[in-house]
Amino acid sequence: MNILERSLVEKTGHDNGWEVVLRGEPLEVRLASARHEAVAEITALERSSPEKEMFFTVRFISGPEALVRELTRESGAEERHFEASGYDGLGALLRRAAQLAMSLPRNAEEIFARKSAEAIKELKNSATEVERVVRQRVGQDVFRDALMCYWEGACAVTGITQPEILRASHAKPWADCESDAERLDVYNGLLLTANLDALFDRGLISFGNDGIMLIGGVLSGEILRQLGLDNKLRMRWTAPDHHKYLDWHRNKVFR
Repeated sequence: MNILERSLVEKTGHDNGWEVVLRGEPLEVRLASARHEAVAEITALERSSPEKEMFFTVRFISGPEALVRELTRESGAEERHFEASGYDGLGALLRRAAQLAMSLPRNAEEIFARKSAEAIKELKNSATEVERVVRQRVGQDVFRDALMCYWEGACAVTGITQPEILRASHAKPWADCESDAERLDVYNGLLLTANLDALFDRGLISFGNDGIMLIGGVLSGEILRQLGLDNKLRMRWTAPDHHKYLDWHRNKVFR
């Protein structure tokens, strides 16, 4: 890459969640961020002519364990190297990777620990119950932000993108989780429209590990018709890490 091309790659990264440039080899650009722990290594392939569009390979050399797995699932790539055509394609890949890096396990837990500690510190003479409430409020906010990133701001089932009607739903409820890591695990949640959230929370619907929505016997056909629900609805995707939480919901919550 020449100086201009490196500058364009760095700008593309900055505009898509990778504002830090790290020292790397002459033929690559390494990008990172203060908002997540992933590091992307970008290499440009030679063009056959100046008129041809730039083509990039991107390798994620650090970050959440599930980052590469999620990108692989979404793109269908078979290796740790991802390909992007042009700066727009590179920007789209980096933007999605940043969303995932900020939402996947460990990053959300660290944000929660920091923000809850800051919020509690601001309270003078806080009682234990107040501290618990503060931690839960901060945790729910962090959890929702993580789900918004992971599901790309759209309902996990319907794809609706109106933020005001989207809810962060736990498969294994906050009170039943054994650790903050479980409470904040993005795989322990679904971003759902308010009606689906209410049904999921009360155990009136659940989801199989294949993502297909399961409807409890409490809901009559007429209610389903009024709600606009049918047994053809399913999650837009599932990852293996969702399964243990969906299993828990089906066994403990679903009616």
